[in-house]
Parts: sequence; structure tokens; C-alpha cells
Amino acid sequence: MRISSFILTAGLLWANSFSLKAQSDSLKAQGDNNSTVFTYQKFMSMVKENHPLSRQADLALDRGDAYLLKARGGFDPKLYGDFSQKQFKGDEYYELLDAGLKVPTWFGLAVKAGYENNEGTNLNPENSTPGSGLWYAGIELPIGNGLFIDQRRAELKRAKIFRESSEAQQRIILNDLLYEAGKAYWAWFQSYNDMIVLEEGYELANQRFQGVKNNAIFGDVPIIDTVESWIQVQNRSLELQQFQLEYQNASAYLAVFLWKEGIVPLELQTTTIPFTVEGMNTKELSGDFYSKMDSLIQNHPELLQYQYKVETLEIDARLKREQLKPDLNLKYNAISQPVGGDVFSEYSTNNYNWGVSFSMPIALRKERGDLKLTQIKQNEAQLQMANKREQLSYKATASLNSWRITLDQIELYRQTVIDYNRLLEGERSMFEAGESSLFMVNSREVGYLKARLKLIELMSKNQKARLTANYVYGILNQTL
Repeated sequence: MRISSFILTAGLLWANSFSLKAQSDSLKAQGDNNSTVFTYQKFMSMVKENHPLSRQADLALDRGDAYLLKARGGFDPKLYGDFSQKQFKGDEYYELLDAGLKVPTWFGLAVKAGYENNEGTNLNPENSTPGSGLWYAGIELPIGNGLFIDQRRAELKRAKIFRESSEAQQRIILNDLLYEAGKAYWAWFQSYNDMIVLEEGYELANQRFQGVKNNAIFGDVPIIDTVESWIQVQNRSLELQQFQLEYQNASAYLAVFLWKEGIVPLELQTTTIPFTVEGMNTKELSGDFYSKMDSLIQNHPELLQYQYKVETLEIDARLKREQLKPDLNLKYNAISQPVGGDVFSEYSTNNYNWGVSFSMPIALRKERGDLKLTQIKQNEAQLQMANKREQLSYKATASLNSWRITLDQIELYRQTVIDYNRLLEGERSMFEAGESSLFMVNSREVGYLKARLKLIELMSKNQKARLTANYVYGILNQTL
């Protein structure tokens, strides 16, 4: 009976061993001696240069240039011409010609020069000109509404601010893109190193099971110990599968950020791996991050966007205040009759035409309402900017604190891992000498594996805190 029980137990153990070997082969990590380390710096540089959103950020600058070009077009010189003629029953009633050049200036003054030649049997006397026509040159000047600022000048000022805002928008797009990409990399780093730890833990449990199985077959240890060691292998197998799944998902998400020239999406090769824990160096927190906090936050692109909004609204408010003035426009032209092709031969200061126009709403309710609405928008923008500044200050402080604390925790936990390993090695020695139990060895090993996983988590948190600090300061693009 004892012999048959021994044979049955041995058969089950060998069957489990065969199943375990097949499972071990299926759970083996992808990385091998041919693996290529994909560094954080190389990854981020690829994202910055080739990701579609990075290309889109460049378009923001092009848009700003286009708006500025359009606004400057409001000051382009303009050629004008007007010709009309009336013929009736063989008589030429009139023929009117007026053509010239008008040049607007930044000061609101418009310079105008042209040629006028009118004739006909029924010509209005005020349109009469000498046979050779009249040349004229003069100015148009608003001396009320529009003297200090008008729609044309306001548009150009807005376009210049928009050009600067486009640069800030480019920085925002890149900052957000690199932040998401950086988080994806360090999640990939953590999942890979977690998987490596669990693979080692699985192999340790497997080796221990093989040893316990052999000892049980020859009666050196109780058969029940094989059950406990086998359960440990199965638990490690399940954990390893979960970590492999997380690594595969992290790899798939990382590939989302990999493109060729912003057009062709790239795939992450199975032999490509991130930093390992042993190959990564943590970076000390520089004191500049604290001493330059105010200046760095003040230049954050999101905060600059609020500042540009405030400046744009100030231009709008100036324009609205200008519209409270009456429309009072002055026009003056010196005129001269050309003689023998010489325009100035008959020139005299007594030859001119001039005029003035005036209009003004009595109550100015529309203008005063527009100004009030603009002032409200100014107050809202300033309050939003103040709130954003405080949020950035808090996030900067929190990320720097996290960076500093995780650095200390990493140094502490490195020693903790060493101590857990000492406990495990001591327990193994005692177990081999028959002074400990399989349960205690498993317990020490679980503690050691958890400590290693915790160290990896702290390293990932430290890098993410460093990433967040640069993101909050809006300088991720400058740190690559």
C-alpha cells in the first residue's frame, strides 16, 4: 500500500513537472541577449521630431505669421479708379474720370494723390476741369474717433500679440505631448522591470519545487511539502501572466507615440526594452528649481496665454473708448493744372479743395455698453490668470516635494532590498540544514520580491515627479 502510494505520488509529481516545463516556456520573457535598450532621451527626441502633434505645433507658428501678414495688409497702398460716361441721342452728356493712389499710415493719416478729368455738354459745373485735367495730392485725417487708434491699427496690434501667442501655443502643445509620452515611457519601464522580477521569482519557485519533488520521492521531506511548493509556483505563474499583460499593454501604448515623419505609425520591436533598474541613475534635485520657481512659472506658456488675452482685451478697450469720441474727419487736397506735361507749372497755394465731416450718436449707449462688456472680460481674464498662477505654483511645489521625497525613499529602499535578500539567504541556509520550513522560505522570498517591486515603483514615481516638475514649469521641450 505504501509502495503504491509512493508510485502514485511520484507519477503526479512528474506530470506536474512536465506541465510546469511547458508553462515555463510559454511565460519566458521576450528580452534576450539581442535586446536593444530604448533610452528615455532617444524616445522623447523621436516623439518631439516626428509625432503628428509636434508637426501641428509648427503649424501654430505658421498660423500666427498668416494672421500678422493679413493685418499688415490693412496698410497696403491701394490704387483706385472711377470712370463713368453718359451718351444719349448722339450727345455726350458727361464723361468722368478719377484715378489715383491712396496710402494709409500707422498714424491714422492717409495720403492720397490722383488725376481727375471730366468733360461733357451736361457736366455738373462742380465737376468741371480744364481740358488737360487736374492733378491733386492731399491728406485725410480723423481728428476725433480714430485719431489715436482705429480698427486697422487695432487689428495689427492684435495680430502681433497673436503671433506671440502662437509661440506659446506651440510650447503648450509640445509640453502636453512630451508629458504624456514621458508618463507612457516610465509606465513601460515599471511594467518591464516588474515582469523581470516576477520571472525571477517564478524561476526560483520552479527550482525549489524541483528540489522538493526529488527529496519527496526519496522520502527526505514530507509529500505535503510538494503541494505547498507547487501552489507557490502556480501563484507566481498567475502573477507573472498579469505582469506580462501589463507590459504588453504598456508597450502597445508607448508605440502610439512613435511615428516616422509625422505620417507613418511605427511599431515597437519585441526585442526593444527600456532601462533596467540596474542601468538607471536617479538625478538629484537642483536648487534652481526652487530659487527660480517664480520666474519659471511666470514664463509658463499657459500663463502667457492669459497675459496675451489681457493685452488683447486692453487693445479692445482702447478701441471702445476711442469710439466714444465723435466722428470728425478732415480732408484737404492741393490741385494743379498740368501745362505741357508739367504738373507744377501752374501750382498755387490758392488752388485746393477741402472738407470736414461730423457725426456722433447722442446717447452713446451702444458704445458705452461695448466698453463695459470689454472691461468685464478684462477683469475675468485677470482673475483667471491669478488663479492659474496659484495652481501652477502649487503643482510645482508638489512635484518638487515628490521628486525630493522619492529620492530619499529610493536610497532607503535600496538598503531594504539588500536586507530582505540577507534574510532570504539566511532562511535558505537554515532550510537546507533542516532548521527551517518551506513556509518560512516562501515567506522570506515573497518579502524580498515585494521589496524589489516597491523599489521599481519608487524609481518610476521619482522619474514621473521629475517629468511633472518640468511639465509644470513648461520647460519639457528645453530639457531634452
